[in-house]
Amino acid sequence: MTEEIVKYESGQHSPVSMMMIAIEKGLDLDKFEKAMLLQERWEANEARKAYHLAMAKFKANPPEIEKDKRVSFEMTGGGTKSYSHASLANVTSKINSTLSAQGLSATWETLQGDGGRITVTCRITHEQGHSESTSLSASPDDSGKKNSIQAIGSTISYLERYTLLALTGLATHDMDNDGGQTEEEVEHITDIQAAEIRTMLTELGRPEDKMCEHFKVESVEKMPAKKFNEVTTVLKASLKAVKKKAAPVEKAENDLKAILDKKNKDLGVGREPGDESEV
Repeated sequence: MTEEIVKYESGQHSPVSMMMIAIEKGLDLDKFEKAMLLQERWEANEARKAYHLAMAKFKANPPEIEKDKRVSFEMTGGGTKSYSHASLANVTSKINSTLSAQGLSATWETLQGDGGRITVTCRITHEQGHSESTSLSASPDDSGKKNSIQAIGSTISYLERYTLLALTGLATHDMDNDGGQTEEEVEHITDIQAAEIRTMLTELGRPEDKMCEHFKVESVEKMPAKKFNEVTTVLKASLKAVKKKAAPVEKAENDLKAILDKKNKDLGVGREPGDESEV
């Protein structure tokens, strides 16, 4: 019997062996079940704390990720476009190497919806079992002259990189320009669009520099074309609110003017001497 008990205790972390010990010792199985649930909750909490401690250590000495790949492709409408980005291999190699030193590892799950939209979920798991995840979605990248498979592969690769970077709180160097235009390639608004914005600012009585500061642009002329709709939508909404607020005051002023005009007319104010035609 002693040998059997010792055998059970040597595997005390197994629920089956612990239940066998409980039965043999005549323990209440209901109480045993509650104790097991308490144990599970305690272990889950310990695993969660271990995960966050490991992530804290990871972020204390994060890997440096450089953009190691240059992409150049022909635009559908003509012309060539190029940019640099950190390749998936570069991102995963450097991050996973540093993660594994802390008992962490990253995996991905990919899902394509009925509309073709792709969702990638990155999950980082600690050796004690706790894991956390984040997801990003995008449509297939059909820029350039990619075929349908290449478009899907491009989006998946992009989302895998960025979910991993987002979950670890890291960024590649010069990440702001990743996946698109450099500062020299940014398309700015036209002179007509700039004039439209300035007209609305004048009507609102707002300084141009404050607007530029709010939308994080250097000047009206150097506003990226992709920001034009956002800016004009906000300004038009502000104008509408101002006009709505001013409407009752304007009506009151018009009513008062009408009353005064009638009063003056009744009193003969403004008539030439001897003009009795309207009396």
